[in-house]
Parts: sequence; structure tokens; C-alpha cells
Amino acid sequence: MVDAPADRPVPGWGPLVVLSLAQFVMVLDQSVMNVSISQLVVDFDTTVTVIQSVITLYSLVMATLMLTGGKVGDLLGRRRAFVSGLVIYAVGSALTAGAWSVGALVTGWSVLEGIGAALVLPALVALIATTYEGPRRVAAFGVIGGVSGAGIAAGPIIGGWFTTELSWRWVFVGEVVLVLVILATARLLPADRRDRPMPSLDWVGSVLTVVGLGMIVLGILQAGDWGWLAPRSSPITPFGFSLTPFVVAGGFGVLAVFVRWERHRIGRGLDPLVDLDLFSLAPLRAGLMTMLSMNTILLGVFFTLPLYLQVVLGFDALETGVRMLPISVAMFVLSASGPRLVRRFSPRSIVRTGFVALCLAVVVMMWTIQTDLRGLVFGVALTLLGAGMGLIASQIGNVVQGSVGADRRSEAGGLQFTAQQLGSSLGTALIGTVLVAALASASINLVNADDRIDDALAGQFTVAVTANATFVPDEQVAEALAVAGVDDVSAGAITENYAAAQLTALKAGLLLALFIALASLLVTRHLPDRPLRPDDPAADDPSLRLSDSRGGGSRG
Repeated sequence: MVDAPADRPVPGWGPLVVLSLAQFVMVLDQSVMNVSISQLVVDFDTTVTVIQSVITLYSLVMATLMLTGGKVGDLLGRRRAFVSGLVIYAVGSALTAGAWSVGALVTGWSVLEGIGAALVLPALVALIATTYEGPRRVAAFGVIGGVSGAGIAAGPIIGGWFTTELSWRWVFVGEVVLVLVILATARLLPADRRDRPMPSLDWVGSVLTVVGLGMIVLGILQAGDWGWLAPRSSPITPFGFSLTPFVVAGGFGVLAVFVRWERHRIGRGLDPLVDLDLFSLAPLRAGLMTMLSMNTILLGVFFTLPLYLQVVLGFDALETGVRMLPISVAMFVLSASGPRLVRRFSPRSIVRTGFVALCLAVVVMMWTIQTDLRGLVFGVALTLLGAGMGLIASQIGNVVQGSVGADRRSEAGGLQFTAQQLGSSLGTALIGTVLVAALASASINLVNADDRIDDALAGQFTVAVTANATFVPDEQVAEALAVAGVDDVSAGAITENYAAAQLTALKAGLLLALFIALASLLVTRHLPDRPLRPDDPAADDPSLRLSDSRGGGSRG
């Protein structure tokens, strides 16, 4: 695939409207259901951990198939891949709307929608980079970043309103309608053109990436049940350890095989799934790492906050969405401001400012996690969080796409969304696992140290929590203890300690997010270090401008 000729007419904004609406639908799913976790648990008679797995699997399917989706865009053409992905996504949304079991929910939401998005998103960013040039391209990616913020903004409110007033299922009915609108307007997108041989699809490489990335996230996701090292409910215990480190290490081993396989194909003159030379571009590497860490933090926090607002404080889904609105509004405003900011400040300074804002936000949030909501301070913390995310999101899309030439934008798009969705799945899996582990540890320690609870009852509590620690309302704990015949004094003490342990666990999850944000500052040094100016000779060729940053590398 190639860009249109340089002397083509300046394109209008019609294609951007179509692509922005598609971006909105894609990101909506990643925030719309977090506020409905409690209702999903009730509707499907399951647990928070199972719903956590479903949410993670959606992101994981996208992450593992993005590289393949980008390559399919080269095979079919980007517009055809975009349309095909939307059709699959609509089928998945329809199945999710009518899901009758967790299995149907997984098939429709996690699998079919994940596959559809893996085709749509790499084609989407490649179509933007192909359609628009220079400052207009920067503006287009700024709009897409703003739309992502709008999707995050709308998600909790839409999900909360439908869950409270009607049903979460209507969200997915609405997605089907939106996809039909996009399909009806897809003719506005640039037609597919081909003036070079069609590449072949590396099926072996595709399978290796799916298996490798899948094993890494699966191991992290199951660590709460299996244990990180010491086995808990691990199905097997190699050398007396939990299965977790072996599954994660096996995933990295498979990815190492993938790298060797790609070099083998390149050596034989065959098309690889991803050109490994892309990783020699320092701005691209920095952009991908930034995308990974940003989404790890964002989705981890979006999993943590609804648990606090719904399980600890007892808010319904709509109230939860309203309370989380400051994140979304701030993210939308700052994402959309990217084109203006980058004319005065470098992408590096903007992204670093974003991560500093994230660190401050998490520190304030940890302070506000109490049994009573500190509304004003909590709102300030969420606004800071959204502002930080918006600053980062406003720059990364153009950094990644501007790091490569026109013929590699589908691959870059695949890498970009692989990093994004891998971060999303890791955020839910990693921070969710830390939450559960911290809940079990804190509640066991508090109960065993409480003189109001005899040793025998404390021992029974330890066994029960070790086997199945989960976030549930205090009232549910009290009811379970009453059914078990525990006396009022002991039951009250256990419930009180369990409630305190939940707060400790939530803070532990946020503390991990803080560490990730601090570590992310280290990867920003290779981001472009000068603003984009309209009179800059490189402004019409972002690939030159970005690669020429002082932290950059060769074009490989």
C-alpha cells in the first residue's frame, strides 16, 4: 500500500469523521462495562474474577491479533480490512447483546469483537496517515486522541445509565447501530491502491505471537488464583512452585522463537509478520513503550475505581459513571489540544508532563481511598489523572506513525495497537491480581491479629479467603457469616477487618500504578524533543521530523 500522490487535492475532513466514529466505538467497550461489573456478576451468577477475565480476554484477543490484523490490511487493502473488521465486530456486539451465559459473553464480546477490532484499528491509523499530511496529519491524530478520550468519557456514563435504567445489553445494540452508520459512510475513505506485489501472510508468526502474548497475560491473570511463586490453587506445582512463573516464562520463550522465525523468513526473502528493523527506530520504540504503560495504568485504574465506588461505597452503576466523569472530560479536552500544544512544546515534554500528572493523581487518590468519599479532593485527583492521560494520548499516535514511511504504516499501526491492547489487558490482569492478593493477605493478617476472633474461627477464615478472595459488599460478608452461625461479635469483627482490608488492597493496586508511571518516565527520553512548527522544513514529513530527534535512531 502506498500514499496518494503528493499533488493530490487536499482532502476534506469527511474521512476523519468516519474514522473518528469507528475509534469511538472501539474504545467504548474498554470503559463502558467496568461500571457494570457488579450487575454482570449478578446476571451471570459468577464472580468479579470471572468478569475480570472476560474484560482482560477482550483486550488480549486484540493484542495478540493486531500484528496479523495490520498485515491483513496490506493483503486486502486498508479500506477492505476496515470494513471487514466492522462486520465481524457488529456480529460480536449482537451476540453480546443477547448473551445467555458467560460462554456466549466471551464469544461475542471477547473473541468476535476482539477479532473485529484487530482488523479495524491498524487500518484506521494507516488510513489517517495515508489521507492527511504534515500539520493536518498532526491535527487528525489529535482528533483521534480526543475521540479516544470521548469514548472513555462516554463509557462510564453510557454503561452506568443503561445498566441502572434499562440493561447493559442495550449498549451493544447501540454499537451495532453505530457500526451500520460507519459502514454506510465508508465510501468516504480513500480507495485501496496497489502498485507493488501483494505480501504473503506469515501464519506461523501469527500463531507464535498469539501463543506467546497469550501465555504471558494468562500467567499474570491467574497469579491471583495460582499464586506468584508459592502455590495456592495451581493445577500443577512444578518443583513445588506455582505454575505462574513457568507460564509467563514460557510466553517469553515463544516470543523469542517468534523473533528467530521472523529473521529466518527475512533471510529467505519472505515477508515477515513484522519487520524487526522497525525496532531500531528509537522514537518508535519509545512511543510503543509509552502506549503500553499508559494503557496499563488507565485500564488498571478503570478496574480499581468501580470496585471502590460500587463495592466499598455502594454506588450504583450510573453514580459510578458520574463520579468518574472528571477523568473522561479532562482526557478529552487535553487529547484534543495536542495539535496546539505540539506547536509550542516537544512531544517529549508533553508526555513527561502527562506522566508527572499521573503520579500526582495516584498519590492523591490513595489518600482519598477511605470509607467515606472525599468528593472534592477525589474529583481533583480524577481530573489530574484524565489530564495526564490526555496529554500522553495527544502525542503518541503521531509519534508512532510519523516514525515510519508510508509503506510501513500498517505494520506500525499493528505494533501501536498491540502495545495499547497488551497494556489494557495487563492493566486489568496485573493490577486486578495485585488487588485480590492484597485483599487476601490484609484480611487474613487483620483477622488473625484481632482478639475478638478465636483461633479456630480465624483459621477457618484463612482457609476460605486463601481459596477464594474476592471483592464483595460488607453486607454480603455479614450475611454469609450469619448463615454459617458465627456469633454477632465475631461476625462484626470479621466484617470490619474485611472492609479495612479492601481499602488496603485498593491502595496496593494504585501503588502499583504509581510505580509504573514513575518507571515510564525513563522510556520517554527517545521521544521527539522539539515542537512542530508550521514553517519547519520537516513539517510536511513527520517521519523525518521524528526520526531526527536528538534521542532518535537511524531509520533502519
